Amino acid sequence: MKSKAYLLVFDGLADWEPAHAFCEIRRSGKFEILTAGFSRDSVISMAGLRITPDVRVDEVHAADMAFFMLPGGDMWEKESQPSIHALLRQLHEDEVLIGAICAATLEVARAGLTKGLYHTSNTKSYLKAMVPGYQDEDYYVDQRAVTDRNIITASGLGSVEFAREVMRELKLYGDADAAIWFEMYKHGVMPPGML
Repeated sequence: MKSKAYLLVFDGLADWEPAHAFCEIRRSGKFEILTAGFSRDSVISMAGLRITPDVRVDEVHAADMAFFMLPGGDMWEKESQPSIHALLRQLHEDEVLIGAICAATLEVARAGLTKGLYHTSNTKSYLKAMVPGYQDEDYYVDQRAVTDRNIITASGLGSVEFAREVMRELKLYGDADAAIWFEMYKHGVMPPGML
């Protein structure tokens, strides 16, 4: 049985942010891809895409999981999700790779997982304004994507960099192939002989 890669889905999720990462996860053939929701009811993404979760968040278990991703969305700026805090802490304890991009980085900070861990977000001032009590600025890195101890955080402008981190951490491809992929999708540079 393949390990599972989960995408959290909810109304208003920023559907373009996980696209590169999950396309490459699927293309690798190494993982089963599932969506997890707060219920099994369909949700509507920012682009208006209807997604029906495969499982509820409370049905997610670290034992068979390789990756859990929280995409951005306005929900994170409006309210905290305590059920996600507990899940993130458990996944981190069990050394499951966690990814959060854009506003979802707020929930990683709210769950207390930025303490002593290098991380990024949309900006340091954004984290400080949105997460009362955030005091981990010494570990904030001003880059589009950062990985530290099985947690990938990324700016909303860093979906390609985020995907590169996911590919590296999940060992989807070798370094040379990952570098070619990054040059193609970040800079529009096709490798020689590929037209």
